[in-house]
Amino acid sequence: MTDVVANAASPPVSSTDPGLNGTSPDVEKKAGSDSTVDGPQKKDSAFKSLGLLDRFLAVWIFLAMLIGILLGNFVENVGPALQKGKFVGVSVPIAIGLLVMMYPILCKVQYESLHHVLRQKKLWIQIGFSIIVNWIVAPFIMLALSWAFLPDKQGLREGLILVGVARCIAMVLIWTGLAGGDNEYCAILVAVNSFLQIVLFAPIALLFINVISSGGSTVSVSYSTVATSVGVFLGIPLGAAILTRFALLKIAGEKFYNQVFLRFAAPWSLIGLLFTILVLFASQGNRVVHQVVSVVRVAAPLIVYFTVIFFLTLLVTHKLGFGYKLAVTQSFTAASNNFELAIAVAVATFGANSDQALAATVGPLIEVPVLLALVYVVK
Repeated sequence: MTDVVANAASPPVSSTDPGLNGTSPDVEKKAGSDSTVDGPQKKDSAFKSLGLLDRFLAVWIFLAMLIGILLGNFVENVGPALQKGKFVGVSVPIAIGLLVMMYPILCKVQYESLHHVLRQKKLWIQIGFSIIVNWIVAPFIMLALSWAFLPDKQGLREGLILVGVARCIAMVLIWTGLAGGDNEYCAILVAVNSFLQIVLFAPIALLFINVISSGGSTVSVSYSTVATSVGVFLGIPLGAAILTRFALLKIAGEKFYNQVFLRFAAPWSLIGLLFTILVLFASQGNRVVHQVVSVVRVAAPLIVYFTVIFFLTLLVTHKLGFGYKLAVTQSFTAASNNFELAIAVAVATFGANSDQALAATVGPLIEVPVLLALVYVVK
């Protein structure tokens, strides 16, 4: 298959230079045409092919988490200050970090070639599989785990349910790229899940919380909240990326776009990720430390969820013969969640200091290190 997306952490270079997963573009192109035989490159060559930011990403992420917790606990009023400004239900600094994180990745999509990809039968097989896993299997697994681990904590349980229903449209692009997955398919699956999120998030959340769980509270999830969140965090960077790509290709040419612009833009994706993590931990660090029992109780089912859904999807895709790149793409798409949407809905529905909001906030604090570990496991 013709590559429509360069890898998520470094722009394409010459045909002999290694990509993010240590594979040259020519090899990737060949592998893409037969996804059942592709696979990860040797760990040492993959590691050497990474830039400084990518190579020590685990270190940077844990430093961002540590600095955030220290700021939240030892710098007076830093948490409330970061939460003052709101943009579609989340703090302005987090919104900025998410937009910065998404834009460079989406700039690498070759939108002018997507119509060729959409004609391929195997794409629709991947989309169908992704819909089943993301909108049936994963939410029900989270529902079961939330009841198994938190039968006596309705608020925390409902927050977890919201996390399980919110399918990822942002960080999954980074995890897929770092693991050497198929970014072309990932970008398309993200677009499909974004549309389905607008349609399905509210009714599934209502079904799980009001009907199946039948708790004491009645949830009213606003369609406008969901649509606005998806429209902002995917629509703005997607529109900007499409405009940038077509404008620069026409004005400066493909060589400038690939070798100059993408080289400049690529690191900002991971910088945005690190900034978002730091702000998340700084804004919630004090609360996390002082409600450590609740945090641990929420963390337990989350760790089980991310691990089970990832390896279950990986096993099924292996049995179906999807190949490494597509299997990794499907697995990270299934295991990732749209934490910004879950937080926005929890805060808007239950309040910023509710147990539901706390559970939604703990989601990304557990998801980031667990999925980062899974990147290293599969590579």
